[in-house]
Amino acid sequence: MSELRELLRLTAERAADYRMSVGERPVAPSVDPVELRAALGGPLPEKGSDPSAVIERLATAVEPALMNSVGPRYFGFVTGGSLDAATCADVLTTGWDQLAFNPTSSPAAAAVEEVVGDWLNQALGLPADASFGLVTGGQGANTVALAAARHRVLARAGWDVEARGLVGAPAIRVVAGEERHATVDRSLRLLGLGADAVVPVAADANGAVDPDELARALDGASGSPTIVCVQAGNVNTGACDDLAAACDAARRGDAWVHVDGAFGLWAAASESKKHLVDGIELADSWAVDGHKWLNVPYDTGYVLCADAEAHRASISYTAAYLEGQGSAALRGPSDYVPESSRRARGFASWAALCELGQRGLAELVDRCCALARRFGEQLGAIEGVEIGNEIVLNQVLVSFGSDERTDRVIAAVQQDGTCWMGGTTWHGRRFMRISVSNWSTTEADVDLSVAAIRRVLERLEH
Repeated sequence: MSELRELLRLTAERAADYRMSVGERPVAPSVDPVELRAALGGPLPEKGSDPSAVIERLATAVEPALMNSVGPRYFGFVTGGSLDAATCADVLTTGWDQLAFNPTSSPAAAAVEEVVGDWLNQALGLPADASFGLVTGGQGANTVALAAARHRVLARAGWDVEARGLVGAPAIRVVAGEERHATVDRSLRLLGLGADAVVPVAADANGAVDPDELARALDGASGSPTIVCVQAGNVNTGACDDLAAACDAARRGDAWVHVDGAFGLWAAASESKKHLVDGIELADSWAVDGHKWLNVPYDTGYVLCADAEAHRASISYTAAYLEGQGSAALRGPSDYVPESSRRARGFASWAALCELGQRGLAELVDRCCALARRFGEQLGAIEGVEIGNEIVLNQVLVSFGSDERTDRVIAAVQQDGTCWMGGTTWHGRRFMRISVSNWSTTEADVDLSVAAIRRVLERLEH
């Protein structure tokens, strides 16, 4: 065991060295993926290797090829970093190696998830008795929530979808904004409803659903099983749908309301931003990511549901070998998520929420939003640069003139290495998309990034 202790020490030191230096490293990787594959690939070794040699080979080959997304100047894909306590809790999670299936497989994992669920409901202003599950991310959360919605709207129509499937079932209409996230459509495909079930609703200039158009679409769906999908945080602009109006219109038609709030739902934790999600507590289900704005290591997401019975009925299962393995004191985590062999991701979530607290979470949201506005103000002041959205949260869209020029600037900025921003197409135009989600990003990081963009623009002009 002394060898294991030494190996763990060396591994932790290597990880710490990386994390401590990530702010000084180029954000984009410096090794071609083909070179990386060559360094790690080849035939499967005939003989095994010493564990320390294995870790050394892996780290030496991989570190130059890492996208330094955990650092303070990565602004792509609405990706947070990982808080110190959450990172270390994730290390413990790996060492403990718990099966977070039920209280018998790991009472510790089950108990911690219960605390995390309670804290999430409190932090986001959701009903205290809302059920919850820890999934891998927004895709998993949307799928579970829509499975619960499918259960409930068909049960109201007298159809047991878990027993009878969808063949012969009443058709379900899904009313959703035209700018919904693509994971909603994939969830509908996975659940057998199909993307064609969507009745798209027009959005306003900043990407939020038009409440009047939503009400008209729901009037047209009257009498049929209906699910309404709204969002908190448009993936391009950060815009939030009018949740209160959506819930009010949906209630008149007995429809289920699901909120896809992968990152925008965290606005509920901020006094200055929670007005963007007024009415959040009136919905039936919610999806939110932990590895975005909560800054928990990948992969963690949360699904929450006001209808706990529908949630459990749509997902849970039993088997002979599981009978008598439950606990009267603790719920079974896997009754609320699709996975059985699941990592105890509740430990890192608990650590992040404990490190931040309610006040720290609010400050994190507010700080990222302020830094996004700083990006917008500084970039918008540059001649020939246009800010393409109203900056309401942490998302900024930037055009540098033509689509071709914008793509050239994005590529050059990524190659420069100071910072990393992706590109997107919105309303038929190309934009640089800046997402400020990392707890460690500072005003100085924004200024360094803007300076890098200015350098790129000057080079492109000569």
